[in-house]
Amino acid sequence: MVSRETSPAPTVSFVGSLLVATPTLQDPNFDRTVVIGVGHESDGVLGVVLNRATELPVADVLGDWGGLAGDPAVLFEGGPVQPEAAIALGWRKADAPSSDAFRPVTGRLGTLDLSRDPGEVSDLLDGMRVFAGYAGWVPGQLESEIDAGAWMVFDALPTDPFSTNPEELWSMVWKRQGGLLSAVAHYPADPALN
Repeated sequence: MVSRETSPAPTVSFVGSLLVATPTLQDPNFDRTVVIGVGHESDGVLGVVLNRATELPVADVLGDWGGLAGDPAVLFEGGPVQPEAAIALGWRKADAPSSDAFRPVTGRLGTLDLSRDPGEVSDLLDGMRVFAGYAGWVPGQLESEIDAGAWMVFDALPTDPFSTNPEELWSMVWKRQGGLLSAVAHYPADPALN
């Protein structure tokens, strides 16, 4: 008798993908949000909300890092987990040398070590954004929420994490999907008022 070993089902990585809240998602922390996955390890998935700008300038909180922050140069609400923690995403220049202050996420997008001097990375970057807090899911949680219809997973464009109109990102992502999915962009915030 021949024994066959079965390999585990492949795990889908959400790193670099957009998790876009559907209108059915009832959690106010994620209403009409666009989250980019920045980590997917054995203990779960980590992402940051891209479209919730605050009015607090990055420079007021992180000093010289504010000079590297893109327009708008304010902190973003990255998610409900550890809102006192900061995560910075940077867009590395195509010809920039490698640096241990920049940890790649996907392509030229990566996280930045905010404990470093901003001068160490300023020549490496074409853009940067800082997020207060993050979104996190334990193993299997995000997959269950996707199966329940709370999230759609789409490919990210390089400009998504650094959109100059973050408040319009949710509808822009839906519109570019085409077909029936593009109609979701016009879904009213409160259907009862429709």
